Amino acid sequence: MSEKVLLIVHQETSDPGRVGAALKARGYALELRRPALGDTLPKTLDGYTGSVIFGGPMSANDDHLPFIRAEIDWIAVALASGKPFLGICLGAQMLCRALGGKVSSHPDGWHEIGYFPIRPTAEGRFLFPEAYAEGLCAYEWHGEGFDVPHGAEPLASGHYFPNQAFRYGRAYAIQFHPEVTAKMMRLWTVRAAHRLVLPGAQSREAQIETGDRVDADVGRWLDGFFDHWLATPAATESPAPHPLAKTPARPRRLAAGLA
Repeated sequence: MSEKVLLIVHQETSDPGRVGAALKARGYALELRRPALGDTLPKTLDGYTGSVIFGGPMSANDDHLPFIRAEIDWIAVALASGKPFLGICLGAQMLCRALGGKVSSHPDGWHEIGYFPIRPTAEGRFLFPEAYAEGLCAYEWHGEGFDVPHGAEPLASGHYFPNQAFRYGRAYAIQFHPEVTAKMMRLWTVRAAHRLVLPGAQSREAQIETGDRVDADVGRWLDGFFDHWLATPAATESPAPHPLAKTPARPRRLAAGLA
């Protein structure tokens, strides 16, 4: 039987996108659960290789929503398993709260909606090869951000929100959306076009122009991330260089106004 990865999503139409495709390409079976729609979460991760909690339109601070509190509490199961865990956007903020950290909106009301540069911290350089030393241009859609919880290691910084990624053991939190392809971005910017007027949001035209240029770069970065994320614990004790570190190509220029 194929090894499987648990994917936790938050809407009926949620699409694991590039993350799901990349895991399938590596031979993993995917099991989707939607606690927001009544699905239960496993009591253990026996039989799973790892787990991912994706984003959603709700807030990690929405404790009045039973499934939000249930997912935050369930993260303790993922951490106790010692298996790879990945939180993306809302999932990253849930991991922050599970570790005692704080999730809050930008003090000046800024949002990150569109493609923004993600830059590695000194601790996070192993995930960002030389090809992306000046920053990975990745997709964002959020108005809240997370602190780096006590005991966690900051891995990346960003534009309006300084904390973009952290690691806690084998658990990773990333504020950006590597699962979103250029095709998915086009759909998001239609379904939620009303949010493109928020402070910090980029126009649909600007997102399309940037997405077409950087989409392949994000895919290559995600493949390298999974090489590390899915490695054995012994291999992750001393972070290995990202497999793209030997790539001589220089990074593509970021969209104007994002630096």
